[in-house]
Amino acid sequence: MSVDHYENFPVASWLCPPAMRAAVVAVYHFARTADDIADEGDAAPDVRRAALARYCAALHAAALGTPPAADWPQVFQPLAAAIARHRLPLAPLNDLLTAFERDTHNPRYPDRTALLDYCRHSANPVGRLMLHLAGVVDARSLAQSDAVCTALQLINFWQDPSRDLPRGRHYVPEADARRHGLTLDDLARLAAEGRDSSASRALMRELCAWAGALMQQGAPLALRVPGRLGWELRLVVQGGLRILEKIERMQFCSLSQRPVLGPLDGPVLLWRAWRMQSALPAAGVATR
Repeated sequence: MSVDHYENFPVASWLCPPAMRAAVVAVYHFARTADDIADEGDAAPDVRRAALARYCAALHAAALGTPPAADWPQVFQPLAAAIARHRLPLAPLNDLLTAFERDTHNPRYPDRTALLDYCRHSANPVGRLMLHLAGVVDARSLAQSDAVCTALQLINFWQDPSRDLPRGRHYVPEADARRHGLTLDDLARLAAEGRDSSASRALMRELCAWAGALMQQGAPLALRVPGRLGWELRLVVQGGLRILEKIERMQFCSLSQRPVLGPLDGPVLLWRAWRMQSALPAAGVATR
């Protein structure tokens, strides 16, 4: 599940088990609204952080079953119901807010370890919440979920530098850029000029390979989760891989172009999700 107004991947689609759907929608709107507080409009960073602090207080009030926050009743009323019904853990929801608060600082990431820590807060909590709703609790599944979610976040980054860099958002690790003879300021200048260089294309090729390897690492989870949720996960995995494929077809010119999924990609994703079934292993997941 992407927390961007342009959704690469399904959010509470018809494949999502009906018993989970209301909670999935509640979590999505919680994340979407917090992301807008951190990212949309022209408010100063300190104003955004103050709003996120109030939002966090509203989350904890909702977890205690108190009346929804006056500012965001449409978010916290359904979220409070989901927390009560499904015993949603607060830690992943708090982690999302930590990531959004970081966004208000527009940080730069010195290396992949630092960027992965951001993904641990911004992306992995969503997958863990979905597994909680599905009753999937084993460590292997959680680790594979983290790999898929981090891969999706990275794919979103490598899809969007033409948008992010002009806004001061730097997600390319500085160490990776240096290895290709580039600085983050070089990348921002290229994006502002609407062009790519041989060095930036080589950099994006390497970063896309990293994201693809993580996706392949986590993909077996989609084959082990049973029922409709498993099919939903297969489409999520194939959606991410499809974006990487489009970036490759663009010769990794993502500083000047932005690949998107369109209606014609639907049949391709469905076919590839169905083909994944042939690799289904015998072992399942541990549930509570």
